[in-house]
Order: sequence, then structure tokens, then C-alpha cells
Amino acid sequence: MGTRPQIVLRDVDREDAAALVRLWAECADAGTDQGVEAFTHQSLWREPGVPEAAEAIDLNLALPGKRIIVALIEGEIVGATVCDLTTLTPISLTRVLLVTEIQVSPRFRRRSVASSLLSAVSAYGEEHHCQIVVAAIPAQAREPHRYLTKLGFSQIAVLRAISPTKLQSRLGAKAHSRDTGKLIAVRRTLRRRQDALRPERAR
Repeated sequence: MGTRPQIVLRDVDREDAAALVRLWAECADAGTDQGVEAFTHQSLWREPGVPEAAEAIDLNLALPGKRIIVALIEGEIVGATVCDLTTLTPISLTRVLLVTEIQVSPRFRRRSVASSLLSAVSAYGEEHHCQIVVAAIPAQAREPHRYLTKLGFSQIAVLRAISPTKLQSRLGAKAHSRDTGKLIAVRRTLRRRQDALRPERAR
């Protein structure tokens, strides 16, 4: 029986952009072919170019508390995770480590890549005195959900998404509907008052 390959963990570098684009694309393709192992929500996935990815890495690394950890096997990036230091609510100091990505190449799954990444995440959370680790995983990614459940993660929230343009449109339509409803109510009230006055005028 062969030994497991050595997994090396390190922080991401701008030069990793091309490798990370390949990793995300590979995971997205696996999500299409193997729905239960989808790591990327298909409706939100758009493959970026390498320059865009490099710029995005720079942007994320400039954020306080943000960390991107990559896993390598024989020099190849085969996994990555993104975590962010925050608080449970804006008015409490309960520190939370939010994990927003757990990407593992389909070719290297079930080789302890995810557990190695999460071990690094846990150490980072302990280093910064976080009381809770929260993982945000696509709803349809059943395999990752099962894996996190086995580790003891509990469901505490539901994430929903919409584009800003559609949100503004829906809110505008709702406000218009509410205003229309008020106008109809006012008209009905005036009509009732007019109907009540008609017998007196007739006399």
C-alpha cells in the first residue's frame, strides 16, 4: 500500500494566480459532473483571467485579518481555503473565524488535503482567540456539508444572493405596490364618504 503524499501548506502569493484559477475551474467542472461534490456554486462561478485573479489576490490580502492558505503536493497547488477574522455581530467582541472557501482538486480528494487546510484554519483561529469557526459552503455541495457535519459543524445561518440591480428593482416594485395600495385605500375612503353624503344632498 502506497504512502500518502506529503502535503505542504503555505500562504498564497500573487504568483499563485494561474494555479488558483485552474484549481477553481477544476472544482467547478467537478461540480457539474459530480453534483454531490460541488465546491463552487455554478450560478455564481465565472472563470477570471490570470491578471484579474492576481489583482483579486492583492485586494484580499490587503484586508485586515484575511488569509488565504494553499495546499501543495509535489509542488502543485491542489487545495486552498480562505478565512477571515471578524466578530459574531457588529456590537459584540465575540471573535469569529469565517471560512468562505474550501477548494480541493478532485484528483486529490480523500487524501487529507481538506483536513490539513482546516487544521491550519483552526490554528489561525486559536492564535487570534476566536471562539467560533464558521464555514460558508454552497447549499448544493452535499459532500462538503457531510464532511463538516462529521467534524461537528452545525448549521447556524442561510446565505442568499441577488444582484444589486435586481434587488433595487424588486425593492422599487415593492414600494410602488405599497404606494399604489395606499392610493387605492384613500380613494375607497373618499368614495365611501361621498356615498354617505348623497342621501343628505337628495333631501
